[in-house]
Amino acid sequence: MTKPSCPKCDTTEATKSGVVGGRQRYKCKNCGYHFSVAKVGREINSYYVIKALQLYVEGVSYREIERLLGVSHVSVMNWVKKYGVKAPRQTDYHPTYKILNQKELAEFFQDPQQLKGAGLVVTELGDKYMMIRWERFKGV
Repeated sequence: MTKPSCPKCDTTEATKSGVVGGRQRYKCKNCGYHFSVAKVGREINSYYVIKALQLYVEGVSYREIERLLGVSHVSVMNWVKKYGVKAPRQTDYHPTYKILNQKELAEFFQDPQQLKGAGLVVTELGDKYMMIRWERFKGV
């Protein structure tokens, strides 16, 4: 096990100094500072963070991202805040999405009529593909 380093002076010269909140507390021998080792939480794969932020920028809602990726919508909100991502303001268009396998995606692109009248983005989603289209709101 590696010795904890002091957050103030960055030395590894520390002694155990009790337990607070279920975590070991240390006292730095160099500067006398008391500290606890940071809690280690469950780490999320960066693929999901990047994919969630991409979907958010494309206009997909937090709850839809939760359903698509299986990641809490609260986590997605926290990532948006943490990385300062801004969603584009959408007035006339709204995103719709479909999950397709490779064959279905190829068939979709075979028909030129499918490609007219809307913006389109295709992104990998595990072993499938997500197609996001921006269609005009009805009545605009």
